[in-house]
Amino acid sequence: MSATGIPADLRESLTAAAAVPTLLVASDYDGCMSPLVSRPEDAVPNPASVAAIEAAAALADTAAAVVSGRELAVLADLSGVKGPVTLVGSHGSEFDTGFVEEISEAHRELLHRLIDELRSIAADHPGSRVETKPASTVLHVRNAAPADADAALEAARSGPARWPGVHVTEGKEVIELAVIETSKGHALDVLRDRVGADAVIYLGDDVTDEKAFAHLDSERGDVSIKVGAGDTIATHRIGDTDDVATVLEFIVARRRESTGR
Repeated sequence: MSATGIPADLRESLTAAAAVPTLLVASDYDGCMSPLVSRPEDAVPNPASVAAIEAAAALADTAAAVVSGRELAVLADLSGVKGPVTLVGSHGSEFDTGFVEEISEAHRELLHRLIDELRSIAADHPGSRVETKPASTVLHVRNAAPADADAALEAARSGPARWPGVHVTEGKEVIELAVIETSKGHALDVLRDRVGADAVIYLGDDVTDEKAFAHLDSERGDVSIKVGAGDTIATHRIGDTDDVATVLEFIVARRRESTGR
């Protein structure tokens, strides 16, 4: 998709947002800056998206962020994003200053139990795998046969997902069990307040990004963009990760015109 291929209504919204005094541009990582892959550790970003979001962050009165479900350290390593771009991990709960909520010993004990339970479930369903993070654990079923994938997810939903103190987030062929509350929407609120943004542009592709979209308001100039298929409350939609790069480049171009740089 060339810049002229961006839907007219989205071009109009992006152009208006790019003209505000202070702008925040943010995106999810997997499925947006990087294509979805069978092995999460192989998720290489689109270089054009990396270059564009770094360019956005370098502009006057403009902040940029990548908000991901991944552990912050892993996100930094995989994305390779540098410069003044803010990275936020663990579905919005892990900033460079630490977790929004302190991880207590009781949290850690619960997390160990969750990890053991998900590993037991994965062992019973070939192709399933368990990822561990500082405040959560994730059951991935993308590489499992459909019957095993469904059974593994149901076992997690009906078992450890119901334990007291567990916060559940479901995405595309994954279920994540956290010991603290997470929300990409709250992360956007923090980032907006931190930089004093007059408008926020956010791109996301997964169920977890709906929480971010819910915190945006088109009436105040915010722009929410769903990447790919699926139900959404976002006000705009684009097709794939290549389109993400095109949109980010368009934002940078319009912002440069607006700021005169």
